Amino acid sequence: MRMYQVDAFADQLFAGNPAAVLVLEDWLPDALMLAITRENNLAETAFVKPRPDGAWDLRWFAPAYEVDFCGHATLATAHILFTQKGADPN
Repeated sequence: MRMYQVDAFADQLFAGNPAAVLVLEDWLPDALMLAITRENNLAETAFVKPRPDGAWDLRWFAPAYEVDFCGHATLATAHILFTQKGADPN
């Protein structure tokens, strides 16, 4: 399992809003995703996994709980899927 840290809303290192992104084959237990998020100590960590139809499922965790949505972590995830995982932006 690889973890990426992405600075969203920035064009240089150590600027913008940092988010961690983990690309999974299947969901980890919620307690483990929360523990990873706490260890990262960032505002949000995004966990993403592929769906059979070619789309992606995405979940966001803050250090204390799962959140309903996170914009900067979503942008960070899209960046990783397009630049590291070869996802088709169409």
